Amino acid sequence: MKKIIFSILLMVPMCLFAQKPASTNVPASQYPMVDEQGCAYFQIAAPDAKEVLVDICSKKYPMTRDEKGVWTVKTDPLVVGPHYYALNVDGVRVNDPASEAVYGCGYFASNIEIPEDDATAAYYTFDRNVAHGQVRECQYWSALEGRMRRCYVYTPAEYEKGGRKYPVLYLQHGMAENETGWHTQGKMANILDNAIASGKAKPMIVVMDNGNCDYGFGSKPGESMNDFGASFEKVLLQDIIPFVESTFRVRTDRNSRAIAGLSWGGKQSFDIGLHHIDKFAYIGAFSGAIFLMPGQKAEDLYDGAFKDAARFNKDVHALFMGMGSVENFGADRMTKMLKDYGINATYFESPGTAHEWLTWRRCLNQFVQMIF
Repeated sequence: MKKIIFSILLMVPMCLFAQKPASTNVPASQYPMVDEQGCAYFQIAAPDAKEVLVDICSKKYPMTRDEKGVWTVKTDPLVVGPHYYALNVDGVRVNDPASEAVYGCGYFASNIEIPEDDATAAYYTFDRNVAHGQVRECQYWSALEGRMRRCYVYTPAEYEKGGRKYPVLYLQHGMAENETGWHTQGKMANILDNAIASGKAKPMIVVMDNGNCDYGFGSKPGESMNDFGASFEKVLLQDIIPFVESTFRVRTDRNSRAIAGLSWGGKQSFDIGLHHIDKFAYIGAFSGAIFLMPGQKAEDLYDGAFKDAARFNKDVHALFMGMGSVENFGADRMTKMLKDYGINATYFESPGTAHEWLTWRRCLNQFVQMIF
């Protein structure tokens, strides 16, 4: 294949709606652009290419070539929030050099954010008028796995003043994502900073580690659904929590620990939290991959964790399930079943969103206001 030279052009085409560079562009890149209707505009120079497409979540937009070998396309209006996408150049999938690459779907993908209005997005937007915490990249040794692992740890703004110990939220990503997701796509730090500054959430530490499910299920031959990501439970209990509690100023009682996650991480959070109520007093699942089988009853789930509703309600201070209004992950049905059985469960529905980061940002914003 002939060498393809990618370059980002600065020319802005005329259009009916005002366009501006996407917030997810790399520095100095004018494209991709987004207009007021949520349409995205892509432009790339590939003079030797025969066909170029933009693939946004499997919807393909053929690009048009001009006489200079510059390819352009305007998409249909896209829903607000972040979108993974790629370029397809003569049948080869490549990332757009003009956009930030984030880890999702089991690989690093280009990412474009279609903005919400300022008021709606305020809870996850950087606010220069509030105090900001830090997100640290930490490496530690896993005795269980015999290797180095990495986690990201958020500390609230006041942490640097010293002295005080803080509760901890262990926050998990989903299938084919990794420990970077909540910090990048999830806007976790902005959500926590804003919620804490407004008094809606208490200062806390947030730990984001790899859930051992950072690839698509089925990638490992012979791995069962029950095996997928199951090794994370022992890693969390035997490696991660001891590392965090020996490295950071944290409270170590069960009332100061929460666990939550999105999608497969939501399943992990319920599996771990409900089997270790002695260690976690707050449990959350955001679009959790938790599916009820026909005929299952509340008292039979999680080895009888819900059997004594009064005891459960005393021990677990928040049980949270949320999902987008246009996905069908069953959180509403499971919450109703638990409530009918007498369990204090909270259900949150994100209006107009699906199985996506905007749903999970909203869920996190709700959950952190309920814990500690």
